[in-house]
Amino acid sequence: MAAVTQTATPSMWADEELAEVRGRLQSEIDELNADILRHESEIASGDVTQGAGDDQADAGAKTYEREREIALTLNARDLVAQNERAIARIDAGTYGVCESCHKPIGKERLQAFPRATLCVKCKQKEERR
Repeated sequence: MAAVTQTATPSMWADEELAEVRGRLQSEIDELNADILRHESEIASGDVTQGAGDDQADAGAKTYEREREIALTLNARDLVAQNERAIARIDAGTYGVCESCHKPIGKERLQAFPRATLCVKCKQKEERR
């Protein structure tokens, strides 16, 4: 009689490892949300009337800083969404599976970039487009 092979998740992550990854992702979400609040308050504190009477250089510097804060906020929100998707994949049991070819994503890749949704091969194909 042939032995029955157990099918585990393709990435072969132990429950403890997934819990650790989930914890790191949640911790990063908390830090990013704090950054978002800080950036939003800095954006809001840049009142429209504050620049009245500034010369062009001052006005340009303030505009640059405001745009920088907005860009940082948008980037942080994007990272929060990516982390939340990774946590959802952990909860759904699909963490470590490429969303394109449905093959396992290398464990080393996920340890370096836990938000990865594509294996290296599919990511390279995507970047060539």
